[in-house]
Amino acid sequence: MDKDHINAPAAIPEIAAAAGVAKTQRDALRQLMLAFLAGAYIAFATQGSTMASFNLLAGADTYGLGRLISGCVFGIGLMMIVIAGGELFSGNALLVVPLLQRKINFSALLKNWTLVYIGNFIGALLIVLMMFHSGLLNSGGGLFGGVTIRIAFSKVSFSFSSAFILGIMCNWLVCVAVWMGYAAKDITGKILSIFFVIGLFATSGFEHCVVNMYAIPAGILAKSNELWAEMSGLGAEQLDSLNWRAFFTDNLVPVTLGNIVGGAVFVGCFYCVIYKKKTKKQRGI
Repeated sequence: MDKDHINAPAAIPEIAAAAGVAKTQRDALRQLMLAFLAGAYIAFATQGSTMASFNLLAGADTYGLGRLISGCVFGIGLMMIVIAGGELFSGNALLVVPLLQRKINFSALLKNWTLVYIGNFIGALLIVLMMFHSGLLNSGGGLFGGVTIRIAFSKVSFSFSSAFILGIMCNWLVCVAVWMGYAAKDITGKILSIFFVIGLFATSGFEHCVVNMYAIPAGILAKSNELWAEMSGLGAEQLDSLNWRAFFTDNLVPVTLGNIVGGAVFVGCFYCVIYKKKTKKQRGI
């Protein structure tokens, strides 16, 4: 292992803890602004990954290839957040690390999660509105708008348990990507860490709450356009089931809970326990 270019796995919990402490020490306005930017970056990446693959996603025979191309594009969103700066709710599941090390308290964690969640939502919704009015959903003779609706419909069609499990698997990978980013000491290493792991999550079709803050509202708005609704291939009853209630209760709530478990438990808690430093008493001193 080249120590000049990478931090050892055992050192990452301390690095993650320091990063988490810094996040909670920012004032509320800065946390909200950074979260707004992160929500917009993820929304940009979501629409870009759909634009790159919508014609492939529309066909059963090409769907897997479409997911792969989509996954290759999507990681750019997290790259912008990590390198330029941003606060992403899913990544901040790792605040459990400084919490377990008693470097922050639970109220600081909840305050950060609340502000970041709100900021991510506002940033994502702004891009929803801009995309809706930009005319880009007319791409491919309206097929881009149709696929946007179909993606949103598929996301509100999961059972609560399925959405929860897909949320766990998603943020397990997202937080591993962030964790690996802490290991890298240069931008190239951070980009490579993000590209492959986030590509895996996006290609697999797991569920990410901030992605869905863009993807589902975009579909809800898009279904109001007759051309896009027709290109979606969905019936009237299916289109009616794509609504704000379904967005919150059938997707956002279970996916958010799953994201918290995936990141906080399977990454933050596990690695804290694995690499926990022994006290003098535990070492028999």
